Amino acid sequence: MSKLSLIGLGRRFGSFDAVQDVSLSLDEGELVSLLGPSGCGKTTTLRMIAGFIRPTTGRIEVNGAVISAPDYAVPPEKRGMSMIFQSYAIWPNMTVGENVAFGLKLRKLSASDLKRRLDKILEIVQLGHLKDRYPAELSGGQQQRVALARAIVIEPEVLLLDEPLSNLDANLREEMRSEIRRLHDAFRITTVYVTHDQAEAMVISDRIVVMNHGRIEQVDDPVSMYNRPNTRFVAGFIGRTNFLDGTLNGGMIECDGFALRADLAPEAATLSAHASFSIRPQTIAIHRAAPPDPTAGWWIGGRIIERAYLGENWDYVVQPEGSSLRLRASAPPSDMHETGARVWLQIDPTRAARIPPP
Repeated sequence: MSKLSLIGLGRRFGSFDAVQDVSLSLDEGELVSLLGPSGCGKTTTLRMIAGFIRPTTGRIEVNGAVISAPDYAVPPEKRGMSMIFQSYAIWPNMTVGENVAFGLKLRKLSASDLKRRLDKILEIVQLGHLKDRYPAELSGGQQQRVALARAIVIEPEVLLLDEPLSNLDANLREEMRSEIRRLHDAFRITTVYVTHDQAEAMVISDRIVVMNHGRIEQVDDPVSMYNRPNTRFVAGFIGRTNFLDGTLNGGMIECDGFALRADLAPEAATLSAHASFSIRPQTIAIHRAAPPDPTAGWWIGGRIIERAYLGENWDYVVQPEGSSLRLRASAPPSDMHETGARVWLQIDPTRAARIPPP
């Protein structure tokens, strides 16, 4: 039995369908991220799980019991869930210890049990030495740890996080996403995490749910999501990519200004009249010299029209000869090419992802 199930879930505001026919099941101890652009329905879905909004259609179940439906809803405080907001929502007039212990006091634990659980969680989130400080005396990352500790210490059935790192700077955000994953591995609380940050979702998630216009586009583990996107939207939203669209003509796929061997394409036997591929920049190699036989693989001649040094790699934009396309390729720092240089791009077709044509 699934820990948390969303079954045909929908929410309408007037004539606008914010969430449409969302079905998803989470196993016990799983961390699933809802990922998508602003307005895609991810936060509305999370608020329905929390009980702040009642669904228009469908239902939500926890351990097989219905907690939300159009005509029925268990109150938020009786769902056994904890939620962390963007603003952290920690009380400024309480110390770190008092903030974290608040939920335990409501559960009327004995003084000894309360102290034991409080000290344990503060040690795990590395805040024991700050127990008597107030939020105004803490950094953003420390305040985020307080919010996490307060949510986890009550051992909820489900933990909900609504873009909790969006107020942090880039370095702290990177540190805290690893911290969230570490805490999840320690406690194994079933978790739904909302974010618009693809890197964040890739790092912390067991599975990612990509949403668009209120619907689920794809549900998959991070590696499969990145390497084998099911739709054009997913391919473009998860990391950077190049889109190649072509028409099958004999044994070749004719693209804008060049042609590629069809027999080398992934799942070549199932190619239709129109074929589209997602090609990640790091799967493209850049060569100065022309290959002995350009038809032996997927080779494209062109000129570098833009370049940017990003420290860990060069980011090149190459325009194929006679084409309006602009293909992005990544190369190590030692692989330096000048703007305007003529180069050959070598694409690894085994790492190309077939996607539906536009």
